[in-house]
Amino acid sequence: MVEINVRLGRMVRQVQAGARVPALSVALHRADRPPWSITVGATGNDAPLTPLTPFRIGSVTKTFTAVLVLQCRDEGLLDLDDPVGRHLDVPAHGEMTVRRLLSHTSGLQREPYGDIWDTLRAPGVEQLLADLTRAERVLPPARRFHYSNLGMALLGELVGRLRGGTWVEVLAERVLAPLGLTATTTRPGPHAATGFLVDAYSDHVRPEPPTDFGAVGPAAQLWSTAGDMARWAAFLADPVALDPTGAVLAAATLDEMRWPRTVTDETNWVDGFGLGLILVPQPNRVLHVGHDGAMPGFLASVYGRRGGDGTPAAMGCAVLGSAGTARPIFDLPHRLLAASVEHDPADIEPWSPGEPAPEVYRDVLGRWWGEGFEYVFCWRDGALRARGAEDPPGKPAAVFAPLPDRPDVLRTVSGREVGELLRLTRDERGTVRRMHWATYRFTRDQQTFDGYDVRWPGQG
Repeated sequence: MVEINVRLGRMVRQVQAGARVPALSVALHRADRPPWSITVGATGNDAPLTPLTPFRIGSVTKTFTAVLVLQCRDEGLLDLDDPVGRHLDVPAHGEMTVRRLLSHTSGLQREPYGDIWDTLRAPGVEQLLADLTRAERVLPPARRFHYSNLGMALLGELVGRLRGGTWVEVLAERVLAPLGLTATTTRPGPHAATGFLVDAYSDHVRPEPPTDFGAVGPAAQLWSTAGDMARWAAFLADPVALDPTGAVLAAATLDEMRWPRTVTDETNWVDGFGLGLILVPQPNRVLHVGHDGAMPGFLASVYGRRGGDGTPAAMGCAVLGSAGTARPIFDLPHRLLAASVEHDPADIEPWSPGEPAPEVYRDVLGRWWGEGFEYVFCWRDGALRARGAEDPPGKPAAVFAPLPDRPDVLRTVSGREVGELLRLTRDERGTVRRMHWATYRFTRDQQTFDGYDVRWPGQG
């Protein structure tokens, strides 16, 4: 483990030196190892740089707001297809849906009305809402990805109204406290790093002015430490490991948030958006999920890892830097996650024998043919499963669950044809001779589509 830590530390130092970042703080979280962290550089003020030094995390804040919105959905306070005007008294654009705002496909302009990046004065809530009459819908809804801080600000206000408080209060009560993210706040505190603009043609750095994002806070206000953010990234990727009871959010809801809703570029599909989350696919069916952040003088990149051989439970990485122009920061967490798995993979759990398949499904096990292709049905981990005989390694199997009181009709609960039914047809001796999955016929040998007699011998 010492060797991998040296390797990771060298990767961090290369970015700090090569990208000229005054202060860089990095943490890696995984369930099977102690947390790892490293800091390089100096805060730019009298405070020492330590793993507890807060940095501004910018748009990583959006992931917290998105989780708050999905909490409201799960508790029946809203529907994702509700128009925002159903929950907020807005003078314009009330027809935009919650789902479109979360996935940045509403078409709403990027920023609140006015030149807030010139003035660094963000509007208050009342001004933000009133100025919607002057904000543009720059694209038709669902036309394509278009990032909108304004849209996420509206969702933060919506959450506060539904909960009877402010976004800040709801965030602290419903996410930060339950997950133990004690270093994540809306204010920097006295020991925070200073954010800098690093001169392009010299080694001179200039401090950026501090900013309060006001009513746009749900899009970019938070400060945090790398350790807190690595833990948050691990939660986004593997909530069961950190929140086994689903007190913050059900694992199935985070599955929904991670499902791609759009790509960020029409020709170069290297990343996409789910519901408030950036999705970055990696080789071999691995997904990195999280968000990047940028504010004056600060960049942040926070991602968790899902899937692939060797990936441990609850794996997340955070890279926080005090330079607003050091783009290698955005690539570093992906490299660190991959290197950690490659050079220090999770331990392989030994296989143990289990219970046999229930008698009612034993004659389903084995090879079947559907649409001319071969499938293998098996019983694993207490459920009936199916895979294509030529599926690549790592592709998840389809998993089935019987309907209540109907053992011969099963619902596909994950994998291929999720949601569809699998129907078993038995002969007069009770043996399964034919199945229909999503209405496609499955038989023990290859058969053409034409001329099939659906009756068994002896039937009418």
